[in-house]
Amino acid sequence: MMRVYAIDGITPVVDPTAYVHPTAVLIGDVIIGPGCYVGPNACLRGDFGRLELKRGANLQDTCVMHGFPGTDTTVEEDGHIGHGAVLHGCVIGKNALVGMNSVIMDGAVVGESSIVAAMSFVKAKMEVPDRTLVAGSPARIIKELTDKEIDWKSAGTRQYQDLTLRSMNTMQEVEPLTEVEADRPRLDVGVEGAIPKYKS
Repeated sequence: MMRVYAIDGITPVVDPTAYVHPTAVLIGDVIIGPGCYVGPNACLRGDFGRLELKRGANLQDTCVMHGFPGTDTTVEEDGHIGHGAVLHGCVIGKNALVGMNSVIMDGAVVGESSIVAAMSFVKAKMEVPDRTLVAGSPARIIKELTDKEIDWKSAGTRQYQDLTLRSMNTMQEVEPLTEVEADRPRLDVGVEGAIPKYKS
């Protein structure tokens, strides 16, 4: 059972088609939309402002969402938030990707189909244009993204949408085995979304 807490009479909302890992924490004004994935140890603290993941978005393990009083922190449809990222009072546009361990600050807007590189710091009120790669601390515009790069991002998000279904259908708490089986199977999840083998 996921860890869900009401505060001041406001209870989180989780669409029945979303998957929220049991170790994730949802507090207050949190809205998880259809087909979303929320990973282990993610923390969504809707105790000051509203937090929303829209259809097909994912928020991976150890991510944090929060915001100042009266603000919304939103991940739009098909948004993809990598491991350990922090979102605070910002908007992540449709089909955008926030790389691992990045921080997106208050009032920032990451445009549709844009990518924030891993370990980037997006300053408060920065506006990242659509279809743009930003990187660094503070983040700066690197280049416009190609269709091939956006397709790669979208493929990775589809894998997380599939993970939502896999998790809902097969994940269960178990005791570990004490040794490796002789014919131990491997996960068969395809190669779509793997590290690209082209030069950008």
